[in-house]
Amino acid sequence: MSEKNNKVKYNLKNAHYALLTIGEDGAVTYGMPVALPGSVSLSLDANGEPENFYADGIAYYVINNNMGYDGDLELALIPESFRTDVLKEKLDSKGVLVENSDAELAQFALLFEFDGDVRHIRHVMYNCSASRPKIEDKKEVQTETLTIKATPLADGKVKAKTGNTTDAAVYAGWYKAVYLPAAETESQAADDSGKQVSDEGKTG
Repeated sequence: MSEKNNKVKYNLKNAHYALLTIGEDGAVTYGMPVALPGSVSLSLDANGEPENFYADGIAYYVINNNMGYDGDLELALIPESFRTDVLKEKLDSKGVLVENSDAELAQFALLFEFDGDVRHIRHVMYNCSASRPKIEDKKEVQTETLTIKATPLADGKVKAKTGNTTDAAVYAGWYKAVYLPAAETESQAADDSGKQVSDEGKTG
């Protein structure tokens, strides 16, 4: 990948969704990403602001209140796969999509990217839900908008995006599987701790 960095970002494209499954033990798994063609725009606002806890007349502690993001994903047309996989509409024997009030909507990861002057930054929001789109009748060209809520997973992960030094294989495979950072094992943590003690001994 180029060593140059982005200065601007524009043009939402390559939107995908991947169904999220959380096991009884809390294990998180994702299905294979599925394309959401015809992406028009994405507008997400941060949900939650840091809060100060005051004691001794000062801001004694700052509480991190990252509740994820809320916003809208506009598409030329919501594909049938998303309606059946996420919005849980059912195809009957005649090929008609039926919406049922008892359906429990699915959670998913949202993957997407923006064009840039050099790089195409790739993003993933790990835990998303979507509301049903409005039904509108207008004379001009119609688009459909999903209201998206992206909330933290149980372990706190909200989102990830490619950066200036992202591994080329990770970047190339972004839409083949949802990227999850490798968990630090206990042995790795012990090795790091031992190395730190050793280094401190050398400097002493």
